[in-house]
Amino acid sequence: MNTTRLRPRYEGANVGTWIGFKHLNYLVEEAVLEHLRGAGLRVTDLYHDHGLCVDLVNIDTRILRALRVDDVAVAEVAANGMSYTVKITTEGDARKAIDARATVALRFDPWGEDVKDTPAELAPYVVKRLGEGGPGERLPEGVTVEDHLTAGRNSFAWKWRIPYFYCHFTERLQMSGYLRLMEEVVDLFLADRGVSVKRLLDEQQLIPAVPHSRITILDEALMEEELYVVLTVEEVFKRLTYTSRMDCYVVRDGVLVRTATGRITHGYARLTGRSEWSLVGLDDRLHDALTNRPS
Repeated sequence: MNTTRLRPRYEGANVGTWIGFKHLNYLVEEAVLEHLRGAGLRVTDLYHDHGLCVDLVNIDTRILRALRVDDVAVAEVAANGMSYTVKITTEGDARKAIDARATVALRFDPWGEDVKDTPAELAPYVVKRLGEGGPGERLPEGVTVEDHLTAGRNSFAWKWRIPYFYCHFTERLQMSGYLRLMEEVVDLFLADRGVSVKRLLDEQQLIPAVPHSRITILDEALMEEELYVVLTVEEVFKRLTYTSRMDCYVVRDGVLVRTATGRITHGYARLTGRSEWSLVGLDDRLHDALTNRPS
């Protein structure tokens, strides 16, 4: 068990002083990296000495309580191989705020030959490629990728070019990049359905709240590839929350390759002051928009 203290980044305080789900996931990632450092497995040394890239390939985070920008997050990390449980409270408050699980893969980078042998205890976690690298699906002729991926589904698709600043180890889209994409595709979906974040803030003082998110990397997505990000609404639960699935694809030689999948659950909170909010149910406008009947 390793305990570390972290602070959320100011960038994540998008609504008042509350920290959004993406930056809470960043805290989980940082806690795992601190655990590795405490075990003598620094990212820099693993890469420079052994050609091993530390990649988070799965992150599953439940947000039980809101954090604010000045909170000190106290993270307890327990390891089982390269799988981790992360429990986060805030300093001075023993109530659990975040309950997360994360998995790390050590991706071997064959670039260069001046690397030492992999330590025996790390060998079971070394991979030559992230994910399963399955066969993919050949695209049918005469249809766009976006239309193919959304046909007959309550879905929204977005094509996006992977920039270098969403990547790490020189070429690959990293987990934090997928977290950014998950946040952005939801934002674009809501705007497309006529219930954008700003519209609901202006008209009803409503803001999305996330109690649960998870993402798994299934294959590698590379810098400057075009990524197709698809958001599909799967369930509206008792008009209180809704859960969407995010799937990400690249096209290689006419074949769709899925590189990541994940789910995110949203509710809505009504702001009643600078530091007050309360969860509310989905009204007719929101419910209809989420169930594929745009207002």
